[in-house]
Amino acid sequence: MDLRELERKARMYIQLETGEEFRREVEELLEREDWEALNDRFFADLEFGTGGMRGIIGGGFFRMNPLMVRRATQGLANYILSQGVKDPSAAIAYDSRRYSRVFAREAALVLCGNGIKTYLFEDLRPTPELSFTVRHLGTTAGIVITASHNPPQYNGYKVYWSDGGQVVPPHDKGIIEEVRKVISEIRSMPEEEALARGLLTYIGEDVDRAYFDAVRRQVIRPDLFEEHGGEVSVVYTPLHGTGRMPVETVLRGFGIDVFTVPEQADPDGDFPTVEYPNPEEASALELALSYARKRKADVVMATDPDSDRLGIAVPDGHDYVLITGNQLGALLADYIFSSKKEMGSLPERPAFVKSIVTTNLQRKIVESYGVECHEVLTGFKYFAAKIREFEEKGGPQYVFGTEESYGFLVGTDVRDKDAVSASILTVEMTLYHRVQGKTLLQRLEELYRQHGYFEEILTTKTFPGEKGIQVMRGIMERLRTDPPLAFGDLKVVEIRDYLDGTTLYLPLGERKKNIDLPSSNVLQFVLEDGSVVSARPSGTEPKIKFYASCTSPVKDSLEEAKREVKEKLEVVQRQIDGWIPA
Repeated sequence: MDLRELERKARMYIQLETGEEFRREVEELLEREDWEALNDRFFADLEFGTGGMRGIIGGGFFRMNPLMVRRATQGLANYILSQGVKDPSAAIAYDSRRYSRVFAREAALVLCGNGIKTYLFEDLRPTPELSFTVRHLGTTAGIVITASHNPPQYNGYKVYWSDGGQVVPPHDKGIIEEVRKVISEIRSMPEEEALARGLLTYIGEDVDRAYFDAVRRQVIRPDLFEEHGGEVSVVYTPLHGTGRMPVETVLRGFGIDVFTVPEQADPDGDFPTVEYPNPEEASALELALSYARKRKADVVMATDPDSDRLGIAVPDGHDYVLITGNQLGALLADYIFSSKKEMGSLPERPAFVKSIVTTNLQRKIVESYGVECHEVLTGFKYFAAKIREFEEKGGPQYVFGTEESYGFLVGTDVRDKDAVSASILTVEMTLYHRVQGKTLLQRLEELYRQHGYFEEILTTKTFPGEKGIQVMRGIMERLRTDPPLAFGDLKVVEIRDYLDGTTLYLPLGERKKNIDLPSSNVLQFVLEDGSVVSARPSGTEPKIKFYASCTSPVKDSLEEAKREVKEKLEVVQRQIDGWIPA
């Protein structure tokens, strides 16, 4: 960017920013004439996409700061008011990340400045509780300030609509258009005035109680807890996030012996004990596992900072093994649907929903119980949209859904992934199999023998900055113009392009427009043995993800099937590595 234009943008930001610390950052960079650092902060505006926005905390138009939060909220307010809603309102929650409380308050005061009644949580709360609150209070919209499981330098802003789900068409594009129009015309209101006029209300315990009741309703066998609840031992870590209060409250309410890792129990946006506050990462569970070994715990659980993702580890001989999101989803689907079928509580047309990159083992499991399996794009906003579609069209009834990235949703009181309800169902499932004389790993092996062995890998590559966007576009363009026709000895039989909704059937040389999902920049390569390889650039972060799920039937032994799948995954991994520029 031209230095004169760069300086102009920086000085404009300084003039508009109300946060002194953020303003000072940019002033100091200008004084030092650090043009490279300034370019990184001003080469583009932090994009408000279909999922909201997420970025590195700091001063600049390409950073998360009070100004960008105020702009986004003014755009959201403009859109809400354009809908002609009577008595518009919104709910706001925030997690333990740096400046989350500041950003949440800024958003609340902008909404109030536009005459929109706002309910702001008095302290940090999990994302699923915000989703619940939108429906519980009947608000027009909702906001969560969180960057989920990203590193500590990030924060973000997610928008929800009146159904409790993250915004989808047409609202997402309508909000984006309004946000882009906002430059400096931001209406805000002092907190004292907002409170005095009844536009701002702080919420807390009353909503907590309603949310906890909703979580408790998802328990399938309450008698199991009454008779055996004291027999299962849980080690839990909230990873310095929002999970401690809700997870402890729900588990202990059922008489569960839960030990919370003390070093990670308190909220801390610097996440000092972990490199990444991500329950998918083995390193994030190291402290919890050390306590589990001492206490001989039956299950280790971890939630991410906003408590929408759940990761677990279980005993395996003398140590513990991490269960993947795909595996936990398979186990929960098996337990939930088998239990409800046994107890006669399955609806007439039960539905299970999974994302397109989640293992097909789950499809095989639920269909064995007579359950419909529906697929959606990655992101729980699409799960919420599918639930709404079922309800509006009188279709099947949603029971459970999973995403490979450790997201699970039981029931429909919440319309986003919910680690709190998933935690109590995981403990219930563990207790059930324990009473039956089985471990979770033994049950998982039974499922493999019945439906075939499945294993997945995920390759994530980050390309930061302006050049990174072009690199990711180049990768996807090459995969479309020169797609792989085989992975080792396995031929590609289908290429699914979710951008234009088509499937190319290679043996027939025929392309059909048959993908009835919103357009998304995702490619899938289906192999002749049922394995699937997917490529998906992130919509909120400068990264691209490659998913591979390989499978093999269990013929002579499970170990032989595992060996075959491992060899397939090694071939796929080498090919994916070749797609990524050095």
